[in-house]
Amino acid sequence: MLVEREALHSDLRMNWAPTTMRANLQTLIGGNITILSELCEKTRNEAFAMMMQHAANAIISARYDANELMQGVTEVLAYGTAVWVEKI
Repeated sequence: MLVEREALHSDLRMNWAPTTMRANLQTLIGGNITILSELCEKTRNEAFAMMMQHAANAIISARYDANELMQGVTEVLAYGTAVWVEKI
C-alpha cells in the first residue's frame, strides 16, 4: 500500500424554506425527522463520492465534519487518506 495524499471534498448546502417548514411540522409529531435525515444522507454520499474522485484507488480513515457557515447554510466536509492498493 502506498500512501498518496489527503483526499477531501467540501459540499455546501442551503436549507430550502419548504423543506424547513416540513421538518418543523415533523418535529411537532415527534420521531425521526425523515426529510432532514434524507438530506443529510444525500449530502454525505455526494461529499464522499466527490472525495473519491480526488483519491488514488482507495480511501482509508474516512471522516465527515459539518459546520454551519451562516443561518441556513451548512458545509459538509468529507476527508481521508488516499492510498494506492495492489492485490498481492
